[in-house]
Amino acid sequence: MSEIPRGSWQATASLAALRSRAEQSLFARGFFAGRGVLEVDTPIMGRHGVSDPNLDSIPATLKPSVGYAGSRAWLQTSPEYHMKRLLAGGSGPIFQIARAFRDGERGRRHNPEFVLLEWYRPGFDDGDLMEEVADLVCGWLDLPRPRRLSYRKAFILYAGLDPFTTSDTALAHRCSRWVDAHLAASLSRDDCLDLLMSHEVETALISEPPTFIEQYPASQAALAKTSLKDGVTVAHRFELYVQGIELCNGYWELTDAAEQRRRFERDNELRVKAGKPEMAIDERVLSALEAGMPECAGVALGLDRLLMLKLGCDDIAEVLPFPVERA
Repeated sequence: MSEIPRGSWQATASLAALRSRAEQSLFARGFFAGRGVLEVDTPIMGRHGVSDPNLDSIPATLKPSVGYAGSRAWLQTSPEYHMKRLLAGGSGPIFQIARAFRDGERGRRHNPEFVLLEWYRPGFDDGDLMEEVADLVCGWLDLPRPRRLSYRKAFILYAGLDPFTTSDTALAHRCSRWVDAHLAASLSRDDCLDLLMSHEVETALISEPPTFIEQYPASQAALAKTSLKDGVTVAHRFELYVQGIELCNGYWELTDAAEQRRRFERDNELRVKAGKPEMAIDERVLSALEAGMPECAGVALGLDRLLMLKLGCDDIAEVLPFPVERA
């Protein structure tokens, strides 16, 4: 029998935190019940992982059984693909409090297993959904409604550069403040922007009021509609920051199956360049788009992080009964 540290059988979250977690779930369910949004459950293990080069799905191996040949399956990084299939089938507005899994993510704000509140609103665009996100988050945290700031304006204001016109060389040079110059020169444009976002923009947002960042570069939103804004193509994507903590990621959803296939293929090209395995394309979600998923907006909100803000916690372990090292 292997030895374990004394006391490591105990939960890392206090009883008060566990009670607040239960209250949070009740609050969310009441919020959506009052708005006629249906709660659904979808698989936490699916036949496909995601192709997003920034995410790593956790595999599971299934034995052959009656009606199923067996093979690899994947713990889901979010319930998105299955929920979109429900939308295409006529579900109407839906939400889910879902377990999600992402490999390699552990830190003060990350655990490989976490809880997402994800919902989809047919007939909404990203602006409509931001209003509803504000209703829920500000209602739970008792905060003023967030301001809206474009990705471009946020970078100009807090990083002193235009993320759409600054050269790749200049971005890499700027990133050499935090990583080796040789490594910085090898980073993609989006990698450089992500580094600047985390080190300059998000840091500045710690002392700012709640803020929606919107109109991301099109290359950073593989599942969102795009449009032309001030001479550049931007994605209808938004994130909400409270005290510098990113709480959610929302889209005015792409419904064009052919375009979505092209983006999945592009994701796999980027994965290969990054030394990651290609991921099989989920043909069922593409079939759902082809069948006619309604125009809608969707968002995934991290309930663990939301609870951290509610309770003033600095580490996600304070709101989880058993983080990965004690699971």
